[in-house]
Amino acid sequence: MTDPASTSAEADSHTTGSNAAQAEGASAQHNPRHITDFDADQPQHTAAPVGFAALLGVLGVVYGDIGTSPLYAFRSTVEVISGHHSVAPWEILGVASLIFWTLILIVTVKYVLLIMRADHNGEGGILAICSLAQRTTANPRVRLMLGLVGIIGACLFFGDGIITPAISVLSAIEGVEVSVPAAHDFVIPVAIVVIISLFSVQWVGTGKVGTIFGPVMLLWFGTLGVTGAMEIFHHPGILMALSPTYALEFVFYHGKLSFLALGSVVLCVTGAEALYADMGHFGRAPIRYAWLFFVLPMLVLNYFGQAALVIADPKALANPFFLLCPHWMQGPMVVLSTFATVIASQAGISGGFSLCRQLIQLGYMPRLRITHTNAEEEGQIYLPDFNRFLAVGAVLLVVAFRSSDALASAYGIAVTGTFICTSILAIVVFRRHFNWSPYQVAAVFGSFLLLDLTFFSANALKIPDGGWVPVLLGCVLTLMMTTWKKGRGLIVGRQRQDSLPMGSFIARLPQSRIIRVPGMAVFMTGTPDFVPPCLLHNLRHNKILHDHVLFVTVQNLDQPEADRGHRVSVEELAPNIYRIILRYGFMEMPNIPRALEGLKANGVDFDALQASYFTSRELITRSSVPRISHWRMSLFLFMARNSTSSMEFFRIPPDRVVQLGVKVAI
Repeated sequence: MTDPASTSAEADSHTTGSNAAQAEGASAQHNPRHITDFDADQPQHTAAPVGFAALLGVLGVVYGDIGTSPLYAFRSTVEVISGHHSVAPWEILGVASLIFWTLILIVTVKYVLLIMRADHNGEGGILAICSLAQRTTANPRVRLMLGLVGIIGACLFFGDGIITPAISVLSAIEGVEVSVPAAHDFVIPVAIVVIISLFSVQWVGTGKVGTIFGPVMLLWFGTLGVTGAMEIFHHPGILMALSPTYALEFVFYHGKLSFLALGSVVLCVTGAEALYADMGHFGRAPIRYAWLFFVLPMLVLNYFGQAALVIADPKALANPFFLLCPHWMQGPMVVLSTFATVIASQAGISGGFSLCRQLIQLGYMPRLRITHTNAEEEGQIYLPDFNRFLAVGAVLLVVAFRSSDALASAYGIAVTGTFICTSILAIVVFRRHFNWSPYQVAAVFGSFLLLDLTFFSANALKIPDGGWVPVLLGCVLTLMMTTWKKGRGLIVGRQRQDSLPMGSFIARLPQSRIIRVPGMAVFMTGTPDFVPPCLLHNLRHNKILHDHVLFVTVQNLDQPEADRGHRVSVEELAPNIYRIILRYGFMEMPNIPRALEGLKANGVDFDALQASYFTSRELITRSSVPRISHWRMSLFLFMARNSTSSMEFFRIPPDRVVQLGVKVAI
């Protein structure tokens, strides 16, 4: 019985980038008999067709978050002004114009037209653009700083994933108060029930949960557009807000007050990062077409409709979104908006699962239990521990803040912080990867970074009112990730110092008196150029070595997927002794037995039923000259004890595993 809390440098093997190259370079010293690179279960990427089904899928997964922003974004912005004086019609026009041009600049220009060009092997997201930026420089300090920017952005994205279910569901349930004011006391309990139900069904998989997402969101966006257009038809003057002069007039007239309002305006673009993050699932074209020709027009119609309603009836500011609907439609609209907010939350949860897996692959998080919910789709996964973390966080936010308006203060920090990180990485990518001139980069992305910093600064004023939540969460998660990365690096470094070079071991093997026994032994090692400690312990205690030996290293690359033809490297060190390098990108999940089955095509007689897997159980202690502070050591040990076992993470049959204890001092 193996200990699920144990961690193994041999099985962990978070080797990326230059470390992988060093490992392969060292292998040349051992005069291998042959080296072969080939594919094992290499995923096939094809261009996503821009058909109705693809567009419907995009609506259901990508645009859930930004599609539910009309529930609270316009009202929160106007309430900033109404809290100081009565709102004049020209001010409503200014707010509508600010929202429109924020959608145009941030979503349309920055993400849809520019950032989505920066795909990494077809994949998008904060870690993909971070990896792309790191590849443009060989300077280790610069790579470290760029990696830190990506990690901070990922941590803020997690904060977004916790806040989204809370604010979205709350804003939808609050719509009941429009028709039934007495229902106020039931809003919090109902919201908690909806959130718990949402997280409770995650185990069935995104594919099954999401079967109705597309049609529901099609109905949702259609309803947004129709209700907004009806009000605009009665008050067409609101269309003057399309001119940026009203936004500029609002900003120049109000000064500091307009700065405060920007903290709420940015809520209209929550979920913009999802357009880029989900590019690998749908492709660039369906996401762009859906936004430009359907989602953007429907959102603008609804925002302008709310503005027209408030100009005509200032009392409608109490909840302009639901009052935009006819009285008979308000009840069904609450139900539809609840479904839409659940879908928006689901998109954030699924994105959080994927991001968490990527961070594990890159070595910034300890292994967590990952369940695959679809045998045919590798990306459909469920992380029970992470799911509980998100669920508890969302429920606590609902109980603590008790309204969507209060939660809006926390939401803006997470969103704008991620925008800043993406802009910084985009500056590097477009300057060095796309060869833009410094003037072009400064003019375009310098302007976007300035805009992002303005939105972030406006939300920073709300830190005492709730903005501290994503800030605190981001700091804690960043600290945990950097601590785990440093601790794993120290362990691997220590094992390199204490281990026997593979070349020396192979050279001495013919003269040794080691008894060879029938069978196949698979030794997991994170340092392929050194003998794994579990093998030395096995020789010391059992005095035997199997007839067939495989030294297997999993190298996690700083790219979404392994390059075609370079998934697996096979190197024969001695007769029936092989070194196997398995490469996986951060968007992929390793499956050791399946990958080793593919070795048969290259002449390696691998029998899954006969193979025994040897790993090390590390007993981590402090060295006489510790290289990590006491409190970080305690944090690292806590994460190590709660990590998933290597056999479960690499999908190794537990009845085939032999685990040997190894003491490591760091």
